[in-house]
Amino acid sequence: MARKGEKNIRWMRWLLFAVVFNIQGLSAQSLDKQRRAQVDSVLASRYYSNKGNLDTTYLMRPQTKWTITARMNVSGAKLEVEGNENGRHFKSEMSSDRKATLSLGVSHLGLSLSLSLNPAKLKGKYSDYELNFNLYGKRLGLDFIYQDAKNFNGWFDYEGHPRFDLPANKLSVKTLNINTYYVFNSHRFSYPAAFTQSYIQRRSAGSALMALSAQGQHAMLKATSDEELEQLGLAPEERERAMNWKEEMHMKMTNIGIGAGYGYNYVPSQKWLLHISALPTFIFYSHTSMTIGENRVPLHYHFPEAIITGRGAVVHQWSNKFCGISMVFNFTNIGDKEELSVHNIKWRARTFFGLRF
Repeated sequence: MARKGEKNIRWMRWLLFAVVFNIQGLSAQSLDKQRRAQVDSVLASRYYSNKGNLDTTYLMRPQTKWTITARMNVSGAKLEVEGNENGRHFKSEMSSDRKATLSLGVSHLGLSLSLSLNPAKLKGKYSDYELNFNLYGKRLGLDFIYQDAKNFNGWFDYEGHPRFDLPANKLSVKTLNINTYYVFNSHRFSYPAAFTQSYIQRRSAGSALMALSAQGQHAMLKATSDEELEQLGLAPEERERAMNWKEEMHMKMTNIGIGAGYGYNYVPSQKWLLHISALPTFIFYSHTSMTIGENRVPLHYHFPEAIITGRGAVVHQWSNKFCGISMVFNFTNIGDKEELSVHNIKWRARTFFGLRF
């Protein structure tokens, strides 16, 4: 009987242990649920808050917690150089290979995570590097774009001589563009409504904008060998002109500008939004240098030098879905084409489709 009692006691201990373990597990799960609910509540309170005196007649948050968005991005760059040498006009245009990426983004009450892939880079057909960081806030915003491009192609035109193609993969350009904006009428006008769909523009509205822009760039044109010049098949006079390419060329630029512009969101119906904005900034600080071999070529400041950022978007939404296209365009004008001027063009187009739930 004693052994049987001891056996029953052991079974009761194991049963008690199992009950306590399950209770603790349920308590931990319940506590995790409570914590998740508290975090979710804080995020929802912050997401739907109206601290900026939001005019809900014009703007509102989507009444959902989750947003999934698929995007396709295409971007490109162009470098133009124009001027006069010994009384003759010259012009050159070089364009980088276009970059296409596919991305998928998930957003929960304003917190977002996205993953991007470049199919051409995965196949080894694209060697350039580009980093884009875009922050579209209700009142403040930022575009940060860094590009290291080597796949340039283009042409050179020198007065009195036929136009000819420049050697491929000779030009490499590292460029950093930073553009910030401030929206004065943020309680009625929204950049995010057009570019991230984290707000819904219910009525047409516009706003004056203030902007600060900065650009840094280092361009290098590699020296061309005699064999490469032979392969171009140039006429004697063209070959004499191309002899300059036998020396490496470097161009470095740093520009900072400040300015103002205007943006407008047009809502023809509840399902459509059309956005357009322009932000010209005039350069107040500029440092530019160009060297060909050991020779330094002066680049003098010539008013007006400017950095211009343009944006456009078309958004269509129905039920819990939305789709559209957007574009950001950066243009920088440096120097004087009567002597030597440099134009930088950087653009990015995006198509997207999203679901809210």
